[in-house]
Amino acid sequence: MVLASKSKIAIIGGGPAGCICAYFLKQNGIYPTVFEKNSPLKSLLPTGGGRCNLAHFEFDIKELAQNYPRGEKFLYSVFFKFSTADTLEFFEKIGVKTYTQDDMRVFPISDSAEDVRRCMLGAISDVKTQNEKVISLNTCNGGFDIKTEKGSYFFEKVVLAIGGHSAFEIIKNIGHTIIEPRPALTALKTVEDFSALAGVSLKSVKAIFNKQNLTGDILFTHKGITGPLVYKVSSVMAREDFPYNITFDFVGDIDLQGVLNNNSHKSIKNILSDFIPKSFAKYILSKINVDEDLKASQVNGKLRDEILEYLRAYKIEVTAPVKDGEVVTSGGVNLDEVNAKTMESKIIKNLYFCGEVLDIDGFCGGFNLQNCWSTGYIAANGIINSL
Repeated sequence: MVLASKSKIAIIGGGPAGCICAYFLKQNGIYPTVFEKNSPLKSLLPTGGGRCNLAHFEFDIKELAQNYPRGEKFLYSVFFKFSTADTLEFFEKIGVKTYTQDDMRVFPISDSAEDVRRCMLGAISDVKTQNEKVISLNTCNGGFDIKTEKGSYFFEKVVLAIGGHSAFEIIKNIGHTIIEPRPALTALKTVEDFSALAGVSLKSVKAIFNKQNLTGDILFTHKGITGPLVYKVSSVMAREDFPYNITFDFVGDIDLQGVLNNNSHKSIKNILSDFIPKSFAKYILSKINVDEDLKASQVNGKLRDEILEYLRAYKIEVTAPVKDGEVVTSGGVNLDEVNAKTMESKIIKNLYFCGEVLDIDGFCGGFNLQNCWSTGYIAANGIINSL
C-alpha cells in the first residue's frame, strides 16, 4: 500500500546538500519530508578535521570553479546563483559566525563542526525527518513511489541528495547514468618504501604528473604519501588507471654546486638539511650509498648530479589509493542529464539532484561543501519556481 504524504516533496538524504535544500524550501513555506537512514548531518562532523571547513574565501566564480577537477563548467551558472558570499550570508543568518584563515579556508569561529550541525538542524527543526533507509524509487501516477524498510510513500517531487558513496542503484533503476565512483582526495600507496620517513613532512613541494604540475605540502607515511598536495594529485588522477608516476621537486632552482663550494668543510648531510628535513637528507644519501658525513669538498660532479636528481626530479610510482582514506569520491550522476539552472533531471520531470551525488568533486579547502550549499539551494529554487 502506498501512503500519501501531507508533504508533496521528499528529500532523500539528510546530509549538507539535503538539509540546505530543506532550509530554503521551508523559507518559502514549503515543508519537505527528509529521508535519512542515519542521524541528519552526521557526515558534516568529520569535515575540516572536525572544525568544518565551510567554504573557500574566493568570490570570482571562474576562479572558484577551477578547483573542481570534475564539474568546473557545470558550476559556472551554479555559483552565479549561489556564491561564496551567499554561503557566508546563510551561515550568518542561522547563527554561525565565521573567520577566514590565511589559506582562504573559512571556518566557524567555534572551530566546531558540531556547532554548525546544531545550528543547521535548529534552522530546519520543523521539517519532518523520516529515519528510514530508502530501498527503491519509482515513477508512479505522475509522481514517485518511495519504498523504505518500513513502508511506501507517494510524493509529487523528489530531491536526491544521497552523497557520493552509496545507493546509486536507486538512480540507475530509474534510467540515469552513473559515472563509476572512484576515490578522490586520498592518500596514495607507493612502490617506494617510505616507512623510515613516516611522519616527515615537506613544504612547498612541486609535483609533476600527467603533463601537469601542482605545488603544496606532502607527508610520508608507512604506506606511501599523503598531505594537501597528494590529495590534489589523487583528485586530478582519480579517473586514471594505476600505476602512474609522479616526479617531485623538493627544493626548486638551487645552485647546489655554489653551496658546496661555499661550505667545503661542512658535511653533505648538514648541507642538505638546510633545504630538506635531516631525516630525508639521510634517506637520500643512503639511497645513493653516500656517507652522510662526507665533506662538501669531496662531492664530485657525478655525485652532485645524483643528489640533485633526488632533490629536483625524484620519481615515484603510485600503485593505489589508501583504502578507506577517501574524503570524497569522483563519480556520480552524469551532469549531461541534469539542468544546471534548476538541478532537475533532463530525463524525469520533478526529479532533482544536489550535492556529491552529482559527478562533481573538488579539492580540499571547502570546495566540496560549497558544491553542496550551492546545488542544494538551486534544487530548492528550481522546485519553488516550478510550483
